Amino acid sequence: MNSYEKITGFADEIAQELEIQIESVKKLGIKYIEMRGVDGDNLIFHSNDKIKEIKEKLDAAGIRLSALGSPLGKIGIEDSFEPHFEQFKRACEIAHMMNTGFIRMFSFYVDEDKRQDCKGEVLERIGRFVDYAKQSDVVLLHENEKGIYGEKAPQCRELMDEFAGDNFKAIFDFANFVQVDQDTLEAYDLLKEYIVYMHIKDARRQNGVVVPAGFGDGNVKEILGKLFENGFDGFLSLEPHLFDFKGFDGLERGSKTPIATSGEVLSGYDGFKLAHESLKKILSEIKLTPQKLPNWRCRSVQVGSFKKSKNRPPTTL
Repeated sequence: MNSYEKITGFADEIAQELEIQIESVKKLGIKYIEMRGVDGDNLIFHSNDKIKEIKEKLDAAGIRLSALGSPLGKIGIEDSFEPHFEQFKRACEIAHMMNTGFIRMFSFYVDEDKRQDCKGEVLERIGRFVDYAKQSDVVLLHENEKGIYGEKAPQCRELMDEFAGDNFKAIFDFANFVQVDQDTLEAYDLLKEYIVYMHIKDARRQNGVVVPAGFGDGNVKEILGKLFENGFDGFLSLEPHLFDFKGFDGLERGSKTPIATSGEVLSGYDGFKLAHESLKKILSEIKLTPQKLPNWRCRSVQVGSFKKSKNRPPTTL
């Protein structure tokens, strides 16, 4: 297929400094960032003055946020929820300040042998998130993640069956499914009607090592082809994990990257560029018939005044 403009990514894997993030994504021709870490902290923990400064610099560079890459829901199910809920409310406020409608989130770390017992608490917490998201007019994007309640597709589907709607949808992360021995094609079949956003990284089932898209067992090309055949026009977000960068140890428990086995360390920019080139190669190999080409247009939408469509979820916020 022809070039796809709605490519975004976690630019904190390039550098923590906002200026370097902006310079780097512009060099690659990328117009969006899924903002997680910036200038020393996660975006949702910065002050209003700092948020305003970040927004002004992004606007001046012509870069928009595709989503807040928040850590919401990435605490233990037994950890205190109320302080976390206050962080969630702050994230909703910042989403409005940054003019994005999407907030990435998780479904709480739960020991595998306790997941069924803790299901009620997980649903209660996410239900509070979703209720507040409706009031705030934001869209929560649940990401499958190792160690959380929704680490595998059946549990992700449970969450979708319970909460899916205008304010709760799915992110699909290939590598995270591979690393918990979840077949990605089966996961796609279970979740395809809820997916509005993709995290692009791949992994090898044998050892869990993260690799560029198409070099692992995530069936990236096949699944992206199926998505586009069905009219997908959401964001493809690069999350390379191909190198050591500040904050990685706190992002995923027990993750393995190529550094762990090869000893080779790429620069942040080189790792991000490799991930971008791998995705572009896959997209260039996906062939769609003219009637199946995505025809939804990227719209500028003001947060707080979404125009909801009866035909599709709001994927361009």
